[in-house]
Amino acid sequence: MSPFFLFVYLILGGILGGLLSTIASMASLATYPILLSVGIPPVYANTTNDAALIWTGVGSTASSLKELKGHWKEVSFYSIFTIVGSALGCMLLIQFPGKIFKKIVPFCIAFSGLMILFSGEIHLEKDGNNRLLQIISLLCLVITGIYAGYFGAASGVLMLVILNAISDDDFLTVNAMKNIIGALSNLVALIIYMFTAKIYWDSAIPLAIGTLIGSYFGPQIMRHIPVKVIRLGIAVLALIQAAYFAYTAYR
Repeated sequence: MSPFFLFVYLILGGILGGLLSTIASMASLATYPILLSVGIPPVYANTTNDAALIWTGVGSTASSLKELKGHWKEVSFYSIFTIVGSALGCMLLIQFPGKIFKKIVPFCIAFSGLMILFSGEIHLEKDGNNRLLQIISLLCLVITGIYAGYFGAASGVLMLVILNAISDDDFLTVNAMKNIIGALSNLVALIIYMFTAKIYWDSAIPLAIGTLIGSYFGPQIMRHIPVKVIRLGIAVLALIQAAYFAYTAYR
């Protein structure tokens, strides 16, 4: 593939990834396989993917200011937990070999996909009886951050489930918060990877351009789709992605 067509290919893949990120929390369903298809090894495809997906936060924030109005304190609070987890996840990725990495991923994605089906039913009221459960949910955000830093694919789905449980806000608002929190986790991962791992910038840059474009239009599309349809779509895409990664890891 010529450099020009490779550049266009990555931009188009990024646009699809940006749309999937903001609508279905599944950017890596498009971006990760695309990076593998251009010859980047799995672990470095992850680090390069993180570099590109930061821009989904920029695009989605610009497009979701309506939903985010009055919720910036919440975003800041929840971000602390995922950022800490993301830093820990990056360290794990650096220490563990690629073969182990590839075999764990499908199970994490499948679990996230199944959980999103129940996200509308799980909600913790802010009273004394649920204080312990709220603390556990915040710890789950740390764990989600660890997974986001370690791999990232479908981490937004699990983050969406947890935020939906601990927040009183509607689905579109929770999704908008998730987009920013996920982007901040990717930013932390990128900073660490810049000093400890390899990033294929020639692929990350065009992919990032695409994700910025796609993530801007994603929230606008979401406003016209029923929440139940979005949840079902997320679950189906997650299971498809899990099956794909299981096939590539265990064949």
